[in-house]
Amino acid sequence: MKLRNTTAVLLAAALMAAPLKAEVSGPYLAARSASLASDYADAVAYFARAIAQDPSNLLLLESAVQANIGAGNLDAAARVANTYLEAGGASPVVQLVSNVAAFKQGNYAPAAQETTQTDGLGMLIDRLLQAWAHLGEGQMAQAQSVLAKLAEEGDLAQVAHFHEALMLAQVGDFEGAQDIFSGERYGPLSMTMRGFEAQAQVLVQLDRRDDALELLSAATASGFNPELRALADRITTSEEVIYDFVTTPQDGGAEVLFTLAAILQGRAAPETVLLYTRLTNYLRPVHPQASIMSAEMLEDIEQYKLAEDAYAEVPSDHPAHFLAEMGRAQALFRDDRRDAAIEVLSALSKEYPDRPRVFAALGDFLGRTDRDEEAIEAYTNSVELRAADDARAWPVYYARGIVHERIGNYPEMEADFRKALEFEPNQPDVLNYLGYSLVEQRMKLDEALQMIETAVAERPQSGYITDSLGWVFYRLGRYEEAVAPMEKAVSLLPVDPIVNDHLGDVYWKVGRFREAEFQWKRALSFDPEEEEAERIRRKLEVGLDQVLEEEGATTGTDN
Repeated sequence: MKLRNTTAVLLAAALMAAPLKAEVSGPYLAARSASLASDYADAVAYFARAIAQDPSNLLLLESAVQANIGAGNLDAAARVANTYLEAGGASPVVQLVSNVAAFKQGNYAPAAQETTQTDGLGMLIDRLLQAWAHLGEGQMAQAQSVLAKLAEEGDLAQVAHFHEALMLAQVGDFEGAQDIFSGERYGPLSMTMRGFEAQAQVLVQLDRRDDALELLSAATASGFNPELRALADRITTSEEVIYDFVTTPQDGGAEVLFTLAAILQGRAAPETVLLYTRLTNYLRPVHPQASIMSAEMLEDIEQYKLAEDAYAEVPSDHPAHFLAEMGRAQALFRDDRRDAAIEVLSALSKEYPDRPRVFAALGDFLGRTDRDEEAIEAYTNSVELRAADDARAWPVYYARGIVHERIGNYPEMEADFRKALEFEPNQPDVLNYLGYSLVEQRMKLDEALQMIETAVAERPQSGYITDSLGWVFYRLGRYEEAVAPMEKAVSLLPVDPIVNDHLGDVYWKVGRFREAEFQWKRALSFDPEEEEAERIRRKLEVGLDQVLEEEGATTGTDN
């Protein structure tokens, strides 16, 4: 099981056991609290104050290294790391930071030393950095020897072969690099998008532009990648394409660190991944993929301002700038800076007027801030930029339909939902939303029932969809049939006021009056909207039948 904020928790536990001078306790407690919250900026400040009072405390120094990394203060992290090591500390993370700092300055000796780790990811990163350090010292044969030994580890062979290909390309041996990329030397190589980018650049150096374009086309067949698209455009226009994927040992070291981050993403705590992406950018400041991954990790731990800063590291002329700005807008929105997020996307829509994705995102943000007419316009721009048969448009039609429903444009709502269903006929959210809307309008109830039954079959553990099934039975006057799905909906969403209210109505209609009143009281306890709360209180006072009579409602089988 992956624990959220694992690094901060372990850090705090270690600090609790550290012997501290009395005058350090205040800054220490503040630093501990900030570490637990992943509030790196405050943690850095408080650790600095604590260290000023107790400069030889190894646990404080180690904690300060990690806090500075999280905050993006890599020079400061390196200085504290060296202080820690000089004081006799022994931490693999701190040693890595020190080695990377030396590597950045062209001092390869620390990383070139034989690793003491014999297995796991620690050994992998040490060996890879050791190989690039040997290359930095002009010892290609030693570098390849280290990688050959690493390849004997079986599962790590693919990574070792990939980095050997990068080394060969860096020293100008493009034929040797292509032998590895193509699988001729070691067998098929499992490639990432960055691997395809490197190989395509190598193929161009070998005057194999058509092969490079074929490779890029296959790589992007299943999804858009801005770097590969931009590279393909440059190759197509006969623009000079130099090999610049990895041109220095520092670039190679950065690729090592990013390789580890990519391996760990989704498998380790965000703070651990952040360590490697931050160090990647320390060795290679312009590494957009690392900056974007750092930002995503920071969003995961709700450090939105730092995430915004990381997204902003991507240069405006880089192909990944579009994705970075999309991410920055998302971070701003999650930080409750909604107007700023909309401004970013509005500017992006002018910068990239042919990208349907930006208009769809803009529509989402506008809709969530009750700017419904503007949201509809943005969604319309998004669908109009797509081909008529582009199935990827279904979420946009669905989102636009929701906005239409919210403002009472029911014919437009239904048209959008049905268009979404043309692309995704059994999409449960669309079926449920359209079916429920038809039920609430008391229209086409038989079709609505069929839609919702299909939705339930597709997603049987969705409380909201199951609630819709019970409710359509209720609207059809099939009260006994409504009981089972409504009870299941409450079991799936036990504290939802609307679902509990619905179950109360169903119980009332089958003569289970005490249970109906119990459910209505439960619904009130879960803080429904005031209009709903007032109606529930009225039902408790006079009963459902009287309320329906007062409202002039019917519950028959009107279609």
